[in-house]
Amino acid sequence: MDFDHIHFYVHDSKQCQRWFTNVLGFQYLGSNTTADRQIEVVSSGAIVCIFSSPLNRTSPVAQYLQQHPPGVVDLAFLVPDVQATLTCAVQSGATLLQPLTEEKNDQGTLTWGKVRGWGALEHTLVERRGQTSTLPSSIFPISIHGHDAHQSLFTQIDHGVLNVGKHQLQAAVSWYQRIFGFKTHRYFDIQTRRSGLRSEVLTHPQGQIKFPINEPTSANSQIQEFLEVNRGAGIQHIALGTSNIVETVTQLKHRGLSILDIPPSYYQRLRHQFEQVYSHLDWHALETQHILADFEEDAGAGILLQTFTKPIFPQPTFFFEIIERQRQAQGFGQRNFLALFQAMEREQQKRGVLL
Repeated sequence: MDFDHIHFYVHDSKQCQRWFTNVLGFQYLGSNTTADRQIEVVSSGAIVCIFSSPLNRTSPVAQYLQQHPPGVVDLAFLVPDVQATLTCAVQSGATLLQPLTEEKNDQGTLTWGKVRGWGALEHTLVERRGQTSTLPSSIFPISIHGHDAHQSLFTQIDHGVLNVGKHQLQAAVSWYQRIFGFKTHRYFDIQTRRSGLRSEVLTHPQGQIKFPINEPTSANSQIQEFLEVNRGAGIQHIALGTSNIVETVTQLKHRGLSILDIPPSYYQRLRHQFEQVYSHLDWHALETQHILADFEEDAGAGILLQTFTKPIFPQPTFFFEIIERQRQAQGFGQRNFLALFQAMEREQQKRGVLL
């Protein structure tokens, strides 16, 4: 199992398409107008993002946006056997939203179905046989052939993060384990002087997918703020993989992307502990570009480099992570997790949410 595509519901899909292409460097793939929505599609490497905006009040997109701010409505999974996965999911209690459908073209066969995820989230399950790279035409009548992955800043979706309500973490984890066969990979309990969260990282035994789930442990937690503004559970962020995070972030900031600030004290502590061992890293560039670093000393000396954008929509909900894994790093970085949480607390303080 892996990620296939991300579907956003937004107020203006054309504006989102322009922002993704102009700021994030995604490539424009195509657009389509249906009876109730405008659809735009962009890609970077293996990442495909779809934006739908409503054309009338009765559109499902409009109905969603009456209940929630713009964000991810469908996190699609690529699976080796969609019929077996869909059957198992429904038999295990998932709600079927789209029955099994098959399309054939000159490049291969595309088969898909859709189930309800946690909260308002949906999961399209996709199986691709042959070389087909199209999207389900009954939902997105757009071909995604012809994009040039060699010019992309990003390679693939590294992970997606779901925020759920207080005391719902274990229920959500159990649901994804039962419905899709996820396994627990790691557990975090982050507490600062101001707020806290718990997180359980899920992975799948058949694939590279990583799916952390968070819950708040304090009333003023950034997770709780997300839940209140989003009006329920939802995708907090998507991590975009890159092969050179310093170069990528340098380009993105030049294009106007806002990155969370990391204080110099973080790098002072990190350098004191690791600079001599990892002298090949450009420590000045990491600090200048506000890139977090963590080191897996027990796992083949893997290096995890991460940074985080500020929310991309007007509401303080969805944002992107940019991540590079060196030497086959597999984790999520305990030090980085705490530093991210503290950086987001500083943003909450700027908004007056956290005193």
